[in-house]
Amino acid sequence: MPDPEQPTAETADAGAAGQGTPADPVAELREALSRADATAADNWNRYLRSVAEMENVRKRAARDIEAARRAGIEKLATELLVIADTLEMGIESGATASAESLLAGKQATLRLLQAAFDKFNIEVVDPAGYRFDPQLHEAMSMQPSSTAEPNSVLAVLQKGYRIGDRLLRPARVIVAGEPLAAQPQAPDAPSGSEPA
Repeated sequence: MPDPEQPTAETADAGAAGQGTPADPVAELREALSRADATAADNWNRYLRSVAEMENVRKRAARDIEAARRAGIEKLATELLVIADTLEMGIESGATASAESLLAGKQATLRLLQAAFDKFNIEVVDPAGYRFDPQLHEAMSMQPSSTAEPNSVLAVLQKGYRIGDRLLRPARVIVAGEPLAAQPQAPDAPSGSEPA
């Protein structure tokens, strides 16, 4: 029976083969852990830089949006100032001006306002005679009509406005309904007789 303390031929061969580099599993694990720690630290730093960059991009975009909004409002306000000046001049000259010149002044002011609307792509929604569209119109009432097609706009009480595809204000309208049917009239009672 072999002595457990004595090396056998197999264990002696295995020991001789590994004599060049002693295998220390703890040292290998420490080295692998050190590499993993370095990779984790590098990834964490990259993550922090990415988060900081995204926050900077978000702040920059918010500033750009606010600046663009302010610039748009300033452009519209500049156009409206011209119209306000025209209205003030009309009011100042109102006491001495003729009705014709006041009317001409109002028409000129309306043209200025329409030019400002055109510059900012503000379109009028005036649906008179068109089919009622609840996406663009607000029905204020329905009125029977024998001249207009049912569910069409019979009258516009207040024009609507939109910018491109976005509705600013719906047009307030009266919608045409079915015409009233002729109601049969009761025959006239003979005069002088009381109804029973």
